[in-house]
Amino acid sequence: MGLAAVILAAGRGTRMKSATVKVLHRVGGRAMVEHVLSAVEEAGAQKTVLVVGQQGEQVMELLGSRVEYARQAEQLGTAHALMQAEAKLAGFTGDVLVVCGDTPLLRAPTLWELCRDHSRAGNAATVLTAIIPEPAGYGRVIRAADGGVQKIVEQKDASPGELAVREINTGVYCFRAAGLFSALSGLNADNAQGEYYLPDIIEHYVTRGRPMGAVVVNDPAEIAGVNDRCQLAAAEKVLRRRILEEIMLSGVTVLDPGNTYIDATVEIGRDTIIYPFTFIEGKSIIGENCTIGPYSRLSDAVLGHRVTVQNSVVLDSLVGDGCHVGPYAYIRPGCRLGREVKVGDFVELKKARLGDSAKVPHLSYVGDAEVGKAANVGAGTITCNYDGEKKSVTRIGDGAFIGSNTNLVAPVEVGAGAVTGAGSTITRDVPPGALGVARDKQKNIPGWTARKKPVSAGNNTE
Repeated sequence: MGLAAVILAAGRGTRMKSATVKVLHRVGGRAMVEHVLSAVEEAGAQKTVLVVGQQGEQVMELLGSRVEYARQAEQLGTAHALMQAEAKLAGFTGDVLVVCGDTPLLRAPTLWELCRDHSRAGNAATVLTAIIPEPAGYGRVIRAADGGVQKIVEQKDASPGELAVREINTGVYCFRAAGLFSALSGLNADNAQGEYYLPDIIEHYVTRGRPMGAVVVNDPAEIAGVNDRCQLAAAEKVLRRRILEEIMLSGVTVLDPGNTYIDATVEIGRDTIIYPFTFIEGKSIIGENCTIGPYSRLSDAVLGHRVTVQNSVVLDSLVGDGCHVGPYAYIRPGCRLGREVKVGDFVELKKARLGDSAKVPHLSYVGDAEVGKAANVGAGTITCNYDGEKKSVTRIGDGAFIGSNTNLVAPVEVGAGAVTGAGSTITRDVPPGALGVARDKQKNIPGWTARKKPVSAGNNTE
């Protein structure tokens, strides 16, 4: 027995007007089909078959070996799409959950309830339905006098009386595997679209006396499909609200949920505070008691505890406990900050490692660099890491002090406890404990101001 899932993802998605396959458009930081796959896995599916179309390679590249693939080379309808999974389910004797790949709001508990009720009732098929006030565009669920499901009618084929029905087909089904594919092969395309409709299997089963069932979804928002960019934005709004509610219930303060954007893949520790206009994306992990924002973006960032990020960007980098970033800092990929590090205003880091308690307070660029513990990098410092052909590393030792407006021309090393004079261009290593100064001597010209020829007011044309 057991449960297998088939995800139908072969549609062209022409209304998206995109070179990207529809189910790969992202919602809440993940492709739509990833949300669907996670839902069926959490609902108990031990095997999943994904039906792809002509651009299936894009989907296969994303999901890899998480699923098995069947290809629908010609778009002949949803029943035809499901038939392409027959070979992948050969010999399977359990139940088959069928969902669409463009329904990212489906929840695992809803699918689990559908499959549970289907199994308990011993049905040949059970359909997930929804009751909505505006059913236009959906297939209507037509029930018999005893309340049982009689058939599903697509809108283009429905009579005026059937169009008045508000119970709609969600496109989600649970079937008994035995007899499923033989029943599908008996369907015809005698409809307005000339396609093999999967909903037609319901009437096919009813007329043959096979037991049918229906489960009404509690929240109709779950079944919303995405066919264009407007629907994509609507799904994004619903999903992000769910994400934020889950985060807040876990002990995180989100000051303004309407203006905070956090991906489903993000983890945030309790007692962290998220200020408005903050974006936390990808596989970011935020520790406890952090303060993030406002106006900040973190992508694939890993932050320790008690970290502050204000008005700044952190990309694919590690930030240790107690660090302070910003305002207006830009931490590019490949950076590693130790504990209690300060990266201040208008500082850019790239592939830099900063030891515990190091400081880069303001107005500096530190790239391809190793900065030791408790080192202090003065304002206006630049690591000149690129010579036009290759990039080289700058090393700054523990406790070193880099004077303001210093240029460090890599490869170069400033030893532990060493100091560079303000305004220096350092091209050679500075030994530990030494002072490195590289600038012309100051020359003063006495009386220069008095000797300047004054400009008369009458001749001033400025």
